[in-house]
Amino acid sequence: MKVSYFPGCTLKNKAVILDTYARKCAEVLGVTLEEIENWQCCGGVFTTSKDEVATKLSSVRALKYAQDRNQPLVSVCSACHNVIKQTNHAIQTDAEFSDKVNRYIAPESPYTGDTQVYHYLELLRDVVGFDKVKEKVVNPLGGRKIAPYYGCLLLRPNTVMQMDDPENPQIFEDLIRALGGEPVAYSMRNECCGGYVTMENPEFAKSKSKAVTDNATAFGAECIVTACPLCKYNLDKNGNSVPVVYFTELLAEALGVKEDETNA
Repeated sequence: MKVSYFPGCTLKNKAVILDTYARKCAEVLGVTLEEIENWQCCGGVFTTSKDEVATKLSSVRALKYAQDRNQPLVSVCSACHNVIKQTNHAIQTDAEFSDKVNRYIAPESPYTGDTQVYHYLELLRDVVGFDKVKEKVVNPLGGRKIAPYYGCLLLRPNTVMQMDDPENPQIFEDLIRALGGEPVAYSMRNECCGGYVTMENPEFAKSKSKAVTDNATAFGAECIVTACPLCKYNLDKNGNSVPVVYFTELLAEALGVKEDETNA
């Protein structure tokens, strides 16, 4: 199976592991991630201003690229996925916004919001299937206690993202079980790490990140797993000593394609 793939900026520098292992694991699972040609930054955040059209055009072009190839669009970074998914929803539900966007991209054929958008986690659950993932495991995680960290962007706004129950999500937990690990239940797994206020209020951001890591380790976590580069940065910088890893790194370990040494 081939899918259109939007890596995003951070996966090309600070979060190389997230990207590299996403590609390698996809191949093991029978999926080819075809990187979109000439992609640009997703915009980083989704602004709700209806006049803010230009910042969303990169996401629209990525969505149209996938539509033209009759492929779903897959991303791995939580922030990129959030922006792309919200942009697609805006095209589908806001006629004024859709009209403005398509005027910008003319004379190309219009984009109508038909592309199926998946986060890589959803691809594993809804397309590949966690049962198949489990079948491909050659190096089970041996009951390691792993704390899933969702953060904000994977789950919210739920009316648009629709990945999982925003209050009691299970997609990370189900993946961890499929890989042979033991998911750790803790109360702050879907709370904000403070990432978007780091520059404005670093002490507040630090307290938020430390609260997440302290809560996870209090329930026995040996490591924390995330899909968000910004979350990983903040938890590493401001949390306690518990390791924070990308979910693709754990997946690569379990599927037997993890390298001995990789620069993050």
